[in-house]
Amino acid sequence: MSFDWHGAWQALVQHPLFAFGITLGTYQLAVAAYEKTRWVFLQPVLVSMLLVIGVLSVCGVDYASYRDDARILTLFLGPATVALAVPLFLNLKRIRLLFWPVVLTLLAGGFFTTLLGVGLAWLFGTERLMLMTLAPKSVTSPIAMLVSEQIGGVAGLAAVFVLITGILGAVCGPVLLRRCGVRHPAALGMALGLTSHAVGTSRALQEGEECGAFAALGMSLMGVFTAILLPLSVAMVA
Repeated sequence: MSFDWHGAWQALVQHPLFAFGITLGTYQLAVAAYEKTRWVFLQPVLVSMLLVIGVLSVCGVDYASYRDDARILTLFLGPATVALAVPLFLNLKRIRLLFWPVVLTLLAGGFFTTLLGVGLAWLFGTERLMLMTLAPKSVTSPIAMLVSEQIGGVAGLAAVFVLITGILGAVCGPVLLRRCGVRHPAALGMALGLTSHAVGTSRALQEGEECGAFAALGMSLMGVFTAILLPLSVAMVA
């Protein structure tokens, strides 16, 4: 009796743990590659995403099946977000000392990053639907999708803009900031958190605990800032 290799392969790729395993496995490989080379374009989120797409294409697994099988990973999003409170707590004294600079940075940086993205798109003739989709690009996907829908954008496409913004910020942000003379961990972290949300915060944590703490603070405040003020601003302009 010959072994049914095709049946075994199909059983493997259709197993619920297959999606779970390749997601974690590709991310660990991406992290290891980045830690070894420190090449700016080998950001773990970007590399692991491309690896997962490649594996799914080779194995003939459609996205709907992958999404359903990897849904268990979404259960860890809440604990992972809450865990960002740890570096915040460890640097609470430092944050209190820089309270007013943090507030001013939030107001100026949050306003500028939103206005710049929408303004450039408007100058290139982008229609209102896309402008409203692009506006909340600098906050985490759940907030961006909700806000985009509230102001007349496309929630699904907003998540794509969020992903692109996060990856570009993590790849180019630290290099650009250092070339502009921004080297203080708090300033670097706030900039990454404000503009590149969770992906930028993950990159900031690689720079150090203080940098990661201020990135988590910037990401959190930017989310609140956008969720409250952006719909109000759009309503006033309309």
